[in-house]
Amino acid sequence: MFSKACEYAIKAMIFISSRTEEKCVSLKDIAKGTNSPEAFTAKTLQKLSRTDILNSIKGPNGGFFLSKPTSEIMLSEIVIAIDGNEIFTGCALGLSECSETKPCPVHDKFKGIKEDLIAMCYNTSLAETSQKLADGTVFLKNDN
Repeated sequence: MFSKACEYAIKAMIFISSRTEEKCVSLKDIAKGTNSPEAFTAKTLQKLSRTDILNSIKGPNGGFFLSKPTSEIMLSEIVIAIDGNEIFTGCALGLSECSETKPCPVHDKFKGIKEDLIAMCYNTSLAETSQKLADGTVFLKNDN
């Protein structure tokens, strides 16, 4: 459903939010903690750093840190920063025009899925996801 970049961004932000006791979290730790390629994670985090949800510090002791409390960062902000608003507003088949009056072949079936996705992304904060990670009820990577 999300692009690969968006998946990495969401995982990275959840990981960073779970490490709030640290001033900043290094790229190496984020990539390792999410089992994501370091170079691709770096590009994704740079994109997020251009928003108001993530900051970075350069240098040997640098890294990334959240610019506002985890309870104020919703998954929708991450998705929009990486993939734009298209997943929430666009057609399931990528048609430029798709509406109630001029629907695509899957419009009616996809409408409910899209509404559920919008609700999940706009109503799920990093605080909620990082708490589940801290509780051990969810995970970000497969241990091989």
